[in-house]
Amino acid sequence: MDMPIKETALAGPPGRTGWDEHARALLASAGIMVNGTRPWDMRIHHPQTLERVLRQGSLGLGESYVDGWWDCERVDELICKLLQARLDHAVGRPGWWWELLRARLTNLQSLSRAWQVARVHYDLGNGLYAAMLDPSMAYSCGYWAQADNLAQAQEAKLELVCRKLQLEPGMTLLDIGCGWGSLMRHAARHHQVRCVGLTVSREQMAWAQAQDPGLPLRFELMDYRQFNPDGQWRFDRVASIGMFEHVGQRNYDAFFAVVRRCLHDDGLCLLHTIGKNRSGAGVDPWINKYIFPNGALPSMAELARSAEDFVVEDWHNFGADYDRTLMAWHERFEAAWPQLKAHHDERFHRMWRYYLLCCAGTFRARDNQLWQVVLSPGGQPGGYRRPLL
Repeated sequence: MDMPIKETALAGPPGRTGWDEHARALLASAGIMVNGTRPWDMRIHHPQTLERVLRQGSLGLGESYVDGWWDCERVDELICKLLQARLDHAVGRPGWWWELLRARLTNLQSLSRAWQVARVHYDLGNGLYAAMLDPSMAYSCGYWAQADNLAQAQEAKLELVCRKLQLEPGMTLLDIGCGWGSLMRHAARHHQVRCVGLTVSREQMAWAQAQDPGLPLRFELMDYRQFNPDGQWRFDRVASIGMFEHVGQRNYDAFFAVVRRCLHDDGLCLLHTIGKNRSGAGVDPWINKYIFPNGALPSMAELARSAEDFVVEDWHNFGADYDRTLMAWHERFEAAWPQLKAHHDERFHRMWRYYLLCCAGTFRARDNQLWQVVLSPGGQPGGYRRPLL
């Protein structure tokens, strides 16, 4: 959830009563009532909840929910209404300035840090993700144009990527940040393509290697910067689906340099990434602390600036589909919780629920976007046409 918050709103009315009155008035301006009866209303269980949220903003809102200080039947709608009313500009931001400062002074996505997100998030256990995701284990936005369920939406997304890359039998594909290998398996099965995938997650790699051993797939446990350093191998196509959010602005140039040295001169690259609306906005401190450490969303300007050595053949935004994808993941997660709770406590349950619903709210409010960008080293002769699906 990428919500820049104005520092000027830090000062609030003194005293508990003043904080509560101020918070209630802000919530009411967004159509949210405290202890109301509508699904998006907040039900307060702790007397310091509203003060904590006003002082700490997004971090206080998320942490107080996980602590059980408040509940809401539809957290996704609550977050959407907060963002649509721009209340993210009217609360405290102690975590935001620290994250912005860290990002400017240090490389949060350096080689030594690149493995942290795998340990914290992707290596939580394949059982959790198998319960939450569709059978392909695709952990990125589905494409819902003609889909009725999650599996269809993910199948459509994978096929859309393959068509945009204009895959043909015998081609080679490099998947940077391959996850559990969903794109690679789809490309090999349906388009007879040979694939190499890079991941920093041991759990993902172990699961992916155990699937379909007869397919021409190879998985490498390494950071993208370590791959093919001398440019010895060239691929017909390069894809990166849902990994660019872990690259960080300091490393965008390095990322595209890797793409270029791995791609044939007449090749195509498809980048699938969440994006933010404004350059310079920091990462959400709650998401950074509990879900995706060292994450960073690109803006259009930041991404385009670093991709200037390529021709942008196509830029497709279907961010509204991420709302539906996240709600489908949440439904599956909740249905599986009776089995998952043998390995996770109730705090994890509330944290994961908040993560999925909060992110759904950001896409519903159009505060975050989902882009698929097709790039070529020198431009396709005669131009590029986006395939229909």
